Amino acid sequence: MFDLSTLGTFVAVVLGLFLIPGPAVLLVLTRTVQGGRKVGIVTGLGIATGDFFHTLCASIGLSALLMTSALAFDAVKFVGAAYLVYLGIRALRAKQSSAHSSAAAPATATLTATQAFFQAIPTEVLNPKTALFFLAFLPQFVRPGHGSTFIQFAVLGLIFVTLSVLYTTLIVLTIRPLGRLVKRMTWLSRWQNKITGVLFISLGLKVAAQSR
Repeated sequence: MFDLSTLGTFVAVVLGLFLIPGPAVLLVLTRTVQGGRKVGIVTGLGIATGDFFHTLCASIGLSALLMTSALAFDAVKFVGAAYLVYLGIRALRAKQSSAHSSAAAPATATLTATQAFFQAIPTEVLNPKTALFFLAFLPQFVRPGHGSTFIQFAVLGLIFVTLSVLYTTLIVLTIRPLGRLVKRMTWLSRWQNKITGVLFISLGLKVAAQSR
């Protein structure tokens, strides 16, 4: 179905794209610092699940709707932006609600791996740029004469998802020492929710302002 040259080129381009930081990388870094290695890895799995959703959409042609319909694009864009702003507000409120708690038990300690996973999925699913990327990028490696285009889309998408999991896991393993350092810095523990909230709100505004 695919020759080694095509797969090699696809993997190389995907790895190159991963090196460009985006909301997904920021989310993984933030959750790792807040909740530790397990939460960070699970966040990466949530992002990969969102990418798998986009793979299915590209495979059956739903992503084409976002390319051709300005209304659909704007709807997904603003829902995604609103969700990022919501996460930011929650982070800010968590800091305020923990004002009377001890520094040894910051509010972020309540973040579970399950919560991190299910927060990461809509963050990636509701990113219209991700859907458009799958639509514009994957077709370059699909050859109608080489078998079912649905299967080709699915295979390429699964390769992308696998590489995403490996990449985010590598980030988590690399950032872990920083997470331990942050926990020792009580002043940063007091401010990390506020910093996280501002970053998420800023990302939400950036998503809302982006164009097709």
